[in-house]
Amino acid sequence: MKMKKARALTAVALAGAFTVLAIPTLSSAGGTVSATTFNSNYSTMSDLTSITSAGTGGIGVILPDEVSSNRYVDFDAPNLTTALTKAGLPASDLSVQNALGVDATEISIAQGDIAAGDKVLIMDPLDATTGITIEQLAAKAGVKVVDYDRITVGGSAQYYVSFNNVSVGTLIGQGAVSCIAAWKIKKPLVYVMNGSTTTDNNAVLFAQGYDAVLNSHGYKAKVGGSSSAKTINETGTGTWTPSQALTDFQGAYAKNPKINAVVTPNDENAAPIISYLQKKGLKPNSIPFTGQDATLTGFQNIISGYQCGTVYKPVWQEAQAAAALAIYLRAGQTPPAALVNGTTKDPSTSRNVPSVLLTATWVTAPKVESTVIANGVIKASALCTGVKPAVAGDKKITSYAADCKKYKIK
Repeated sequence: MKMKKARALTAVALAGAFTVLAIPTLSSAGGTVSATTFNSNYSTMSDLTSITSAGTGGIGVILPDEVSSNRYVDFDAPNLTTALTKAGLPASDLSVQNALGVDATEISIAQGDIAAGDKVLIMDPLDATTGITIEQLAAKAGVKVVDYDRITVGGSAQYYVSFNNVSVGTLIGQGAVSCIAAWKIKKPLVYVMNGSTTTDNNAVLFAQGYDAVLNSHGYKAKVGGSSSAKTINETGTGTWTPSQALTDFQGAYAKNPKINAVVTPNDENAAPIISYLQKKGLKPNSIPFTGQDATLTGFQNIISGYQCGTVYKPVWQEAQAAAALAIYLRAGQTPPAALVNGTTKDPSTSRNVPSVLLTATWVTAPKVESTVIANGVIKASALCTGVKPAVAGDKKITSYAADCKKYKIK
């Protein structure tokens, strides 16, 4: 990808109440564009070329980090680049950068984009304070902002694009309960982990979803809550840093060695814990884990029997929705109602933020071929290797290639 003005490419809701509107697909000057027309070959984006031609100035994409989820490097950056390029945006008008987990860096990137003449920022804020600062700077310069994946609580973005994140949490909870039954876990003692609920409103919403499901099945899940006979709640407020998640688990497991099911909020947090237990001889289908973000490692853990499933959020849909909004804003036009299919209530200001809210899917091993492989998100050649999980003392463990054959992944 060419860099805008030599800037380097360095390359993840819903707050409170939300409303999704049932609106029929409309045709705009740029063709038929709605929240349901985006596909994995990006053909809808070509309907926006006339809108792109009517606008001027750049679009700056600012992603938050490369640690909390591989998705920002593997999916978001390339998907956003493809979406905007397919819409006809010149490479010279596009900048995609990553803040690498540093608040000051995210603010600096935004300042650079604004100074370079960008008309629109697509931003995933590291936290609310950083997001508010950037949106205030943008407003002073007349630059529009699309909150991407995370809403800036207390912010002023013109639009917001994400998934129904309470529903994402609900899928995680349902997946955990289903897997506990399917794997025949006797006397389940569930360890409930969370993302960084102090800095990320999405993490709060995920927890609302899976806590509600777990509690409806007799558990007592609550962020920072006390434990019970069937539930161990993570001490503290959670993390999106995988190494810290492992440390938290190790502490809990040392105190509660009978933990036999783990609700993990994403694939990245689950992966080092699964690896840690495999080194202790953990057998497949014995301690179920959950996840989201549809990572390659996550799917290898799924097909080999160490993770129940993952919430697949088609980032290519989210990227196209954000790109479409940015293209309309760049041209000074109002996005069509069929694209902006809902609102999200900011819990801090009670402002109803116009939103594009997308639907996620729970994917288990039998569904891998028909979802992420079919959509081109994961390549079978990368998934179905001759490598085996490194399980201490287990000489019968099969390779990922054998697991793929079992689930007809090709």
